[in-house]
Amino acid sequence: MLRAAGVTVTAHTEKRELDQEELITACLQHDALLSVGGGNKIDAAFLTACSHLKVVSLMSVGYDNVDVAEAKRLQIPVGHTPGVLSNATADTAFLLMLAVSRKAFYLHNTIARGEWGFFEPTRNLGVELNGKTLGVFGLGKIGMALARKCRGAYDMPLIYHNRGRNEVAERELGAEWVPFDELLQRSDVLSLHAALTRETKGLFDEQAFGKMKPSAIFINTARGAMHNEQHLLRALQEGRIWGAGLDVTNPEPMDPDSPLLQMPNVAVLPHIGSATAEARNGMAVIASQNLIAGLKGEPLPFPIRS
Repeated sequence: MLRAAGVTVTAHTEKRELDQEELITACLQHDALLSVGGGNKIDAAFLTACSHLKVVSLMSVGYDNVDVAEAKRLQIPVGHTPGVLSNATADTAFLLMLAVSRKAFYLHNTIARGEWGFFEPTRNLGVELNGKTLGVFGLGKIGMALARKCRGAYDMPLIYHNRGRNEVAERELGAEWVPFDELLQRSDVLSLHAALTRETKGLFDEQAFGKMKPSAIFINTARGAMHNEQHLLRALQEGRIWGAGLDVTNPEPMDPDSPLLQMPNVAVLPHIGSATAEARNGMAVIASQNLIAGLKGEPLPFPIRS
C-alpha cells in the first residue's frame, strides 16, 4: 500500500527498540513515522525535535506513549488502529479466564516436571464459570466482544464500570452499570479493557484487591501499569483473590523469576492480545491508511481524538 502510494519506506529491522535519540535522528530524514507497538515514546521532546513530521501513525490501539496535547499543539496528526483487534484481544482475555479457572498453565508445567503422579480427587481443583458474574472495567469494543463470548459460553451476567453508559450493552446483553467499588465487590471475574490514563494508572492496588471476592479472578489484557504487580502478588498469596490472568505486566517484560509465574492459579502471556494474522494484518492496513492520508494532507481515517 505504501509503495503503491509513492511512499519511500525506511524500516528499522533490528530486534530492539530505538532509543529516543536514534528515533529522532532517523525521523529528521523523513516526513512520517509508522510506530509499531508501544515502545517508542512520542513525548514532547520527540515531537518538538520532529515538528516537521506530517503524520505519526501507530500500529496499536493504545496511545499512552503519545503526548496527544503536544501533538495537537504542533499540528501533527496522530492515528491509531481501533476496532480491528477487538476479537483477538477478547479471545486472549477469554483464554486467560478459562486457563486460570482450571489452573491450566501450572498443571501443564507439572507434566513437564514429571509430577503427574497419583490421582487425588481433591487435588488441583479449579472453579466453574457457568453463571458467574463478569465485571468489565472499560466496556468498549473489546469488553463487548468478551462479554458476548462469556454470555454465549457460560451465561455470565454482565456488570460494568465506564465514565459513561453503554446503552448497546445494556440493551443487547442486559449489562448493568455499577459504581467502581460495587464492580470490585460483585465481580466473579473482573476483566480490564480501559485505556491507560492518569486516572487508571495504578488503580488496581492493594485497596482495590482488598474489596474483591476471595473467589474472584482478575484479568488484565489492557495495560500493565493499571495494576500494581506487588500488590497483586500479595493479594494472591494471602488469598484475598483467587486467581489472575495477565497478558500485560508491570513492568514489561516480566522478570522471569517473578513468583507469579510459579503460582497454580495464575496464567501469564507475553502481551499477545492482538497476535493473530487477521488482527495484525488489519492493524497494518489501518496504520498505512492513516500514514498515506497524513502525507497527502488529508484527514486521517482513524485519528486519536482525545
